[in-house]
Amino acid sequence: MKLSVTGRATAAAVVAAVTLLTTSSIAGAAPTRVAAAPDLPVANVKAHLAQLQSIATANGGNRAHGRTGYKASLDYVQGKLNAAGFTTTVQQFTSGGRTGYNLIADWPGGDTGQVVMAGSHLDSVTAGAGINDNGSGSAAVLEAALAVSRAQYQPTKHLRFAWWGAEELGMVGSRYYVNRLSTTDRSRISGYLNFDMIGSPNPGYFVYDDDPAIEKTFKAYYAGIGVATEIETEGDGRSDHAPFDSAGIPVGGLFSGADYIKTAAQAAKWGGTAGLAFDRCYHSSCDTTSNINDTALDRNSDALAYAVWELSS
Repeated sequence: MKLSVTGRATAAAVVAAVTLLTTSSIAGAAPTRVAAAPDLPVANVKAHLAQLQSIATANGGNRAHGRTGYKASLDYVQGKLNAAGFTTTVQQFTSGGRTGYNLIADWPGGDTGQVVMAGSHLDSVTAGAGINDNGSGSAAVLEAALAVSRAQYQPTKHLRFAWWGAEELGMVGSRYYVNRLSTTDRSRISGYLNFDMIGSPNPGYFVYDDDPAIEKTFKAYYAGIGVATEIETEGDGRSDHAPFDSAGIPVGGLFSGADYIKTAAQAAKWGGTAGLAFDRCYHSSCDTTSNINDTALDRNSDALAYAVWELSS
């Protein structure tokens, strides 16, 4: 996540019960869902994080814009998607005299007049490997895309996944993408879901409140597993949903906290330690694979998949 100006077994059955879609008008008939979202194995998400850590370690300790670690990260993600049957496109741009890249992956099929996008920024800061910020979001979006392939999911709407470059320099990659969309193409995106820092070690559970329908979808998931949420405010305008929102595209997303301090009330609600930052390693060299809360990563990854399925079916 970009610096601020100030310093810059899930309960799947329970979740389904919260948002069942009735397909029969017969009195007493049990409602059924159009499509059931998969439980994303957190071990798979963590395996992607381990790969991103290895890439950073082999490339000067980071995966920052314009550095070899970023391009190697993009190549890793693209290789997985190509093997899974996605159509991938690499978009190139320049920022700060260095070349940057966005990766876009389209799942064949669905109504291209109604596109559901899920995305995350793939770059780190130069200080470290960026495993929570934002390997966590990038790995979860990748695993959700691979789950689409494993299920051979055929949604009503068209699915598109994205990994953005140079977010840490001011959402450069995502802004580049949005600014080059035609008015018609912008109108075809029915929603953009953003995932930036979803495995914070002292986590909170924050939901973007930009679009009511998307917000409701995420809240339904968390209500189904009995986890309270709060409205996300720390990252407002500071991540890749901002260019989409400015262009009039509905946005939503999840966040587990950065350098804001967890309150006593939040610790009572979510566990963890009051008086400490949600992520004490934010934008630091200690943002490694040891800087991840597995429970938060698991819950947020499953919520991501749930929203992708729910909003595209």
